Amino acid sequence: MTSADTSSIDTPAETGDELLTPFPRRNHLARMRRARNRRRARVGLGATLALTLTLSGTGLAASWATPAVDQDPLVDSAAAVAQANDELRAEQTAQQSAKETLESASSVLDKADESVDTEDLATYVDRLSEYRTLTPTFTTNLVKQTEAETASVAEDSEAAKQRKAEEAEKRAAEEAARRAAANTPEGAKATAKSMAAETYGWGAGEFSCLVSLWNKESGWSHTASNPSSGAYGIPQALPGSKMSSVASDWKTNATTQITWGLQYISSVYGSPCSAWGHSQATGWY
Repeated sequence: MTSADTSSIDTPAETGDELLTPFPRRNHLARMRRARNRRRARVGLGATLALTLTLSGTGLAASWATPAVDQDPLVDSAAAVAQANDELRAEQTAQQSAKETLESASSVLDKADESVDTEDLATYVDRLSEYRTLTPTFTTNLVKQTEAETASVAEDSEAAKQRKAEEAEKRAAEEAARRAAANTPEGAKATAKSMAAETYGWGAGEFSCLVSLWNKESGWSHTASNPSSGAYGIPQALPGSKMSSVASDWKTNATTQITWGLQYISSVYGSPCSAWGHSQATGWY
């Protein structure tokens, strides 16, 4: 190419448009080389430190060997939202569990047998009632403790009720046995002797008059009935329904009849011997 031809080529300085320069300038290439060398030096240093820490067993090698990477703000934000949602769900779950446990524990407390110790459960219920102010972890642990104590109290209460039921059944059986024994003439006399002494202070002499009186009236039969007058039972109450003031089983229970008969003698005659004397004189008492 001749010198005349080269004069038609524009240089960057002449055009003023450095962006069209086909190759980087020499100083720019130097900067790029220096930056590249610094990066290589950092990576090499990180690898050396990672190897050293791994061999020493510190467990920190990975963090030194991995170059720092800037976090994406959007990723950070999404992670924060996910964490917040997880914490909210944990709180809601803990609070719902606390509500259900409180209902169950309160029900057990209300129904607990009075012989059962419920102090610990009451304390747990009182503490758990503040679940809205507690952390989910603390609430969850407290729920487990309350549930365990609730089960223990429920079990103890059921056992206590069972024992009471068995005791009541035993007493009923004993009462039925006493009633059956009292419903015989000899059993009725034994019952009357005991009641006369314990309730009225009447001794053997008064009891002897009572035996004579009721031998005459009914022969100590709890089903004795006078068809002409309607008098009924061991004391021959007239009418027999008067004895219902003691109990409704007056027709079948000798003890009920004896109780009424002794009350009647005490209030009207003062003692069995006075009643027996009146009966001998008039034929009735």
